[in-house]
Order: sequence, then structure tokens, then C-alpha cells
Amino acid sequence: MAVLGAGKANGGCSLLHAAGLGYGASIGLDIPIAVRLLDKPSKRESNDPDGLLPAIVDAWMEAGFELPNKLEKGDLHWAVISKIPPRQGLKSSAATSIAALKALADATGTEVSDEMLVAMAAQAQISSGISLTGSIDDAWACLKPGWKLIDPQADSIAEGVLFEGNGPSNDDWLVMVVCRGERTHRPQLEDFPPHGAAFQKALTALQEENELVALTWNGRAIVAVMNDVQGRKITNDAMLNGARAAGMSGSGNAIIVLAPKVSKPSCDRLRALFENNKDIVKVIETSFITADIVP
Repeated sequence: MAVLGAGKANGGCSLLHAAGLGYGASIGLDIPIAVRLLDKPSKRESNDPDGLLPAIVDAWMEAGFELPNKLEKGDLHWAVISKIPPRQGLKSSAATSIAALKALADATGTEVSDEMLVAMAAQAQISSGISLTGSIDDAWACLKPGWKLIDPQADSIAEGVLFEGNGPSNDDWLVMVVCRGERTHRPQLEDFPPHGAAFQKALTALQEENELVALTWNGRAIVAVMNDVQGRKITNDAMLNGARAAGMSGSGNAIIVLAPKVSKPSCDRLRALFENNKDIVKVIETSFITADIVP
């Protein structure tokens, strides 16, 4: 078994859900994923219930790129090692897409622009039925530091970048990813308009480069869209116990909580709060992939 190529990416979280107002923004989290392209099946079978990996190969070929070593699509196999909890709103699909496309580029010695990687990742997620919008903002977050405010309806990936920011300082903030298990359903587009006011507050905060406020307002909107009573309680309890921002990411179920590193009592109080909640599966303590850090 030969490794034909390899690629890496990272997970992320939402600052503005793209289905809320038609604009989306996400930022990377230091939760890694590595994908290897193989010429024979791996001993560890890749878990791909949505058929994303074949869709990635289709997107690669439809963009006019060749497969490595003149192999056919059915001759390609994958090994995925991911620390990103799936179906949690932590951008695991976008991260898999970016890392797998990097592996294809590595295997073929192909120079691929960032915009093309994002475009192919979006196409693969739409064709596999994973994303409502193509998750272009997610793909950017899994590929590059900082965050970008995206218009997914723009004529091109480059033109779709409306605004961007570096991200909050990791010297100041502890990022706690509160995981509650995989989501059981996805919201529909018609579920979002009634909560437009909260999404608008998140958008305004982003335009002012206040990511913490954006994350919180977007999260409030999403728990309302999902009618997630438990998620609302966890978020509110976190704020009452010293968090400076808290909000659900993606379409759930993970909740992102930010605590000031300078306040050890607040960080410890939040850890105790989550440890004593039987509905929480685990908490990942990590950091953002900001523009000051190269992943």
C-alpha cells in the first residue's frame, strides 16, 4: 500500500450562519484533521456515511484536474485521522474536503489556488447533501487563519469575500468546545427567517470586528432555530458562570464558550459546571486559528 498524497486542515466554528441572512462567517479552531490518499484500502476503514469522499474526487475531476498515476476513481482509497467531532457544527465536512483536496493536489504535484480549493470543497458538500449553502465560509476557516464574511451567491469565490478579520487574541481567551453528541436533524432554510433580528446583530458585530458578540448572537439565533432548550440552558449557564461569549456552532450540537485566561476562577468554574452536566459528552479546550498563527 502506497501513500499517494497527504493533506491537513483544521476544524472551525460559526460566527454567522450563512442560512440566517445569506452571509456567512466562520473561524478556524485548533482541532486537526489529516487525510491520506492511498492506492489500496486502509486497514482502518474511513467513516463516510454521506459519501463526501467520492464527491470530493468528482469535484476535483470536474474542475479539470487529473487523478494520480493514471488511476481510476475506484482505485483511490482514503485514510482519515480526525480530532474533529462529526455532526457537531465544528466544520468536520469542510475540513475533510479541504484536507482531501490537498492530498489530491499533493499526489498529482498540482498547484491549486486557495479559491479553487474552496470552490471544489463547496461543490462536494452540496452534491453530497451535507450543506445547505456550500459552506464556503467554513471551507475558508478550515484552510486559512482568521475569518471571512462570505456572500455565497457572489459570481466567484474571490468576489464572495466581503470582509475579513484576524480573530480574537489567543493570549486572552480560552476556547472551550462543549460537545453533546451528534445532532439528530438539520434545520430547513424556512426555519431561519423568524430569527433574522438576532442574526442581524451578529452581522453588525462582525462588521465592527467584535467576534465574541457575533458568536453569542449567532448562537442565540441557532438555538432558537433548532428549538434547543438544553442548548439554550448550557449557553445561559456559561454566561452566568464567567464566560464572555457562548454560542452554538453551525446547526449544533456543539457550543463554543470563551473564558478570559486571566481569570482562573472563571475558567475553573466553567470546567466544574460542564463536568457536572450529564448531557455533555466532553469538553475540548483549544484555541482559534488566528491570522497571527499559521496552522
